[in-house]
Amino acid sequence: MANDAATGPSAGLPIPEGLGIVDTMLGIPDGRREDWYRFLKPMLRDRESQDFEFPAQYMFKEVPEDPDTDDPVAWVLQQMDRWGIEQAMIGSGGSQTQALQDHADRFIHCAAVDPNRGMDAVRDLKKAVEVHGARAAQWFPAGGNPQVPINDKRAYPIYAACVELDIPIFVCVGVPGPRVPMLCQHVELIDEVCWFFPELRFVMRHGAEPWTELAVKLMLKWPNLYYSTSAFAPKYYPKAIVDYANTRGADKIIYAGYFPMGLSLDRIMTELPGVGFKDDVWPKFLRHNARKVLKLDD
Repeated sequence: MANDAATGPSAGLPIPEGLGIVDTMLGIPDGRREDWYRFLKPMLRDRESQDFEFPAQYMFKEVPEDPDTDDPVAWVLQQMDRWGIEQAMIGSGGSQTQALQDHADRFIHCAAVDPNRGMDAVRDLKKAVEVHGARAAQWFPAGGNPQVPINDKRAYPIYAACVELDIPIFVCVGVPGPRVPMLCQHVELIDEVCWFFPELRFVMRHGAEPWTELAVKLMLKWPNLYYSTSAFAPKYYPKAIVDYANTRGADKIIYAGYFPMGLSLDRIMTELPGVGFKDDVWPKFLRHNARKVLKLDD
């Protein structure tokens, strides 16, 4: 894997050369940014949000601009190579579908689910896994219309399907960035899901704030509950999460960026050395935990 000796991931990080980072949240820009979030428009009521290209724009500085290129997949691969990212988990549609077909060794399919669609959602998820090779499901509870709480009965068929298919589900938890109601993503709702589905590999996305200490308590309680760092610049990783990774949670914290949705890889990777992970945590955080949860070595 190509690394820039001056700015690559080994610069300032105590990780083996050529580790091969696995990024569990990445996108491929192939159009107007506002098109990515069109599904949220009916839920946004304040005038400012209606004018945003990116619904959490007020929270992020220096949001990456769409590249001037006719081949966004090649452009993303160049960015990945520069920073030593061996594989990245992406959604589908547009250039992402093309990337999954042409570069199956580099991109991992994560299938979006909407519990409001009932058994159609289950059938589509099974097809995504069995026909198209998806390795995970992803869900944004606060982004639904109507919203579906994490422990709602509408989500249970999705969870059951993930167990049957032996795939993890990545779920946004905590206060959402877009200006939509938050209670459907309260971290406490995960407890019931982990109790009812002890075989389900459940990965928290987007911070779990302001309930990060509760998230840690639940990870201590439930063996199959994990946390990914998506949508957070490294200098803002919650202290409770860093402390947990350095103690009992080295196997539970998974790297996820947010490129190019809200953060550039340049910013993420140059800030990472400032995160106070212990030396033995870095390889697990950047690679091994993701590969274990996604069962990439099976």
